[in-house]
Amino acid sequence: MQTHKFEADTGKILNIVINSLYSDSDIFLRELLSNASDAIHKRKFMGLSQPKLLNSSDDEIFVEVDEKAKTIKITDTGIGLSADDLTETLGTIARSGTSSFLNSIEEASDNKDAAKTLIGKFGVGFYSAFIVAEKVSVTTRKAGEADTSSWESDGQSGYTLSKVEEEHEVGTSIKLFLRKDAKKYADLSKIKSLIRKYSDHISVPIFVQSKDVEREQANSAQALWSKLPSEITTEEYTDFYKSSLGFFDDPYITLHNKTEGSIDFTNLLFVPKTAPFDLFEPERKTKVSLYINRVFISSDVAGVVPTWLRFVKGILDTTSLDLNVSREMVQDSPVIKKISRSVTKRILSQLKKKLKKDDLEYDAFWDQFGKVLKEGLYEDFEYREKIAEITRVYSFKHDKLISLDTYVEEMSERQDRLFYLTADSLKQAKSSPHLEGFKAKNLDVLLMTDHIDAFWMSQMGSYKEKSFLSISRDKYDLAELSDDTIEPKADSEETNVVLALIKDCLGELVEDVISTSSLVESPVRLVAGEGGLDYNLERILKAQNSDFEGSKKLLEVNCDHALIQKLPSLTANLQKSLSRVLFEQARVLDGEMPSDPQQFSKDLIAMGEAI
Repeated sequence: MQTHKFEADTGKILNIVINSLYSDSDIFLRELLSNASDAIHKRKFMGLSQPKLLNSSDDEIFVEVDEKAKTIKITDTGIGLSADDLTETLGTIARSGTSSFLNSIEEASDNKDAAKTLIGKFGVGFYSAFIVAEKVSVTTRKAGEADTSSWESDGQSGYTLSKVEEEHEVGTSIKLFLRKDAKKYADLSKIKSLIRKYSDHISVPIFVQSKDVEREQANSAQALWSKLPSEITTEEYTDFYKSSLGFFDDPYITLHNKTEGSIDFTNLLFVPKTAPFDLFEPERKTKVSLYINRVFISSDVAGVVPTWLRFVKGILDTTSLDLNVSREMVQDSPVIKKISRSVTKRILSQLKKKLKKDDLEYDAFWDQFGKVLKEGLYEDFEYREKIAEITRVYSFKHDKLISLDTYVEEMSERQDRLFYLTADSLKQAKSSPHLEGFKAKNLDVLLMTDHIDAFWMSQMGSYKEKSFLSISRDKYDLAELSDDTIEPKADSEETNVVLALIKDCLGELVEDVISTSSLVESPVRLVAGEGGLDYNLERILKAQNSDFEGSKKLLEVNCDHALIQKLPSLTANLQKSLSRVLFEQARVLDGEMPSDPQQFSKDLIAMGEAI
């Protein structure tokens, strides 16, 4: 027998599981039965390439309750564990996700529903046993191996690991020695009720028995998705969504379809209302489980759904793939690609229906998942137009989210482009001088505050044959959109003098200084030069590459502004100070810091003394 200490992170998670989540102690049975089912499916899958690993008899999960001893024993005919597996999986917490799990669950510590959602996400479902047990004993033998191993722990400081001399069938037995305050689970009727509630859909039969009650099957052992939709209630869908997928809200959309033809498959998919904590993990893995003829293959096969739909959870089950096909061949299979296209179109169609039915409810969904869907606008040419149809954008004119279709419908006859402004926040965007000319002419501008906005709009280029135009980067002439027949005046000699004066004062700080009719209240603004980028896009690129320097900007001047008209009458030093202050003010309004804070402070002081 060997005694081992838990790793530090394992101890932390055990403490959180036992203390923070005890109010929902029922989940322990759901987690352990799910693990048992997964182990059986894994053995079947591995047996496709290694037949000697297969179970020669029928697979099952057996739950034995001893009301007098206050114990529960759960036995499965799954793949089993070796001594090394026990140390790896039960002695330490999931290798890659430990810190993320701890951070996430600590953030959710004041929200029990959010905290409960995290159970099972990082390979810690087994530890839910300690919610109800003062001691847990595991006896297991791995398929293909002769040795049987035992693992035992009280969930405190560590565990013992030993070799079992008696012969043991392949599979795993987990024995829970219940705590005094969890003795209600030493009741067979209670266990049967929990199995029907949380695990009825598990396709492996779950048998129960106690000393006073003969062995009987407690679940229907029929996969929910194999039933006809007409036979399933909303409550049953919701229970599956919560118990199998780990959610604690109600689904926003439920999609259950059976497709027959050249390719046969069934999908039971859910679109949640609340974004999971790992939505923006770098790997961007999809979380739809793939089954082949009701045999579990994988929960993250690439290509089952696009990465920009990775918030969709559920099941895809097909008979059009061979069970003995490799994982790599599955994700590259033409069958998977065809299934993915069909499912993707269905999801987008349902989202469009939801938008038309209740735009306020859809906007709540968009707030959670809009950034992810926008990834599809940037990277997925095939579905770009359909994603755009369900995209919500913020209208400066309406001061709320609208659709791109609404914007296009409200465009004037003279307008042939969709105007937008990128910024770090709505507050910054609404105070931008770039909007003044559009507001004066009652022209709408889309305010885009997600980092991906500038990228997808540039990549997409246009919508409904109307091109996107950045009002802080691209060239445009508001006079072309006006009903005024008066021709715009050429710059006067006085205007040219002022522009040259400002240019001389600013020197290399700007690419050029020009007049503009797009400003009403502000004296100046900065716009991208020829081939340049606006400040918001440059900030994003700088965050990704510290060597990126950006480009000089054009300073557009409102020559009718009182400050600009006063400039020539000032002393040479004050002309330089005012010109620099106007330049730095334009930077600040675009979300930038002054280029030279010390000089900016000196210029403000000099101007204050002159007043």
